[in-house]
Amino acid sequence: MGMRRCGVVLLLSIALPAALPVAAANAQTPPPTISPGVSSAGVDLSGLTVEQAAAKLDAELVPRLQGDLVVGAAGRPWTLTMKDAKLKLDSVRTAKRALYATVPAPGTPVAVPPAISHSRAAVKAFVEGIAAKVAKPARDATVRITLTKLYVVGSRHGRGLNVDATRTAVDAAIEDPAAPRKVHEPLVNVRAKVTYKDVRHIYNTVITIDRNHFKLRLFKALKLRKTYPIAVGMAGLETPAGRYAIQDKEVNPAWHVPNSAWAGSLAGQTIPGGAPDNPLKARWLGIANGVGIHGTAEDWSIGTRASHGCIRMHVSDVIDLYPRVPLGTPVLIV
Repeated sequence: MGMRRCGVVLLLSIALPAALPVAAANAQTPPPTISPGVSSAGVDLSGLTVEQAAAKLDAELVPRLQGDLVVGAAGRPWTLTMKDAKLKLDSVRTAKRALYATVPAPGTPVAVPPAISHSRAAVKAFVEGIAAKVAKPARDATVRITLTKLYVVGSRHGRGLNVDATRTAVDAAIEDPAAPRKVHEPLVNVRAKVTYKDVRHIYNTVITIDRNHFKLRLFKALKLRKTYPIAVGMAGLETPAGRYAIQDKEVNPAWHVPNSAWAGSLAGQTIPGGAPDNPLKARWLGIANGVGIHGTAEDWSIGTRASHGCIRMHVSDVIDLYPRVPLGTPVLIV
């Protein structure tokens, strides 16, 4: 009997040490906590676990983020709701930022940015909608051409919202809980695309053809500079009315005779410049469709409807006019 009892005791003494590691394995390691002094958007997260910190952020920070954002522009408030902006706070991610934040010294205040996101496309649409409603377009300078005068309407600045600057300010205000939910953006001047200086250049030279009074008027720098007597197209071959431009220029031009009945045996031929049977004398300023300004040997025809559609001038006058008129010069025929 004694031997058996000793055997039992021996077995127990061997089994007891084997049970100690099992108990140690079952012991739970406490979750890590955020260092003292760490906060996010003014919410103190010191000593909290990630789960606790996320819950505290949801309770304290989310309500502060729900307020509408107001943009002041053109003296009016324009409201963007956070629902429309699709604002989201990732509280768990923010809590993890706090947990892993580097603290220079124990208790040193450290603020980590909250993990906030929103729809930048929604902000873009919101700001562009405001811009469309408050914009006052600039007015370009224009010139109205009449036979005897050029009327200039000057340019005028417009006003508008700086869309890029406003979007940047709104994006920043939405994701900064400490920032006021108000953005004020003054309207900025919008320059006209075409100014008086531009039209003075564009219309530096203008020609008008007054068929009823047989006059060609030359305007330079928006002012009438010279008037020349002319002949215009006869009945049935009228000089065409309309707005044109000088397309080509030539000294002693060749005459490419049109295939028209009035051209007779010359139809389709090319008569060299300076030839006696070439009616285009001295200079040519082409307008459109074979119609142009040229000198004539038939001085008696000036002041009448005598041409086949062209504008005739005295040779001395067309020579005087020629260097004053660049290609592209606007031509009004009335």
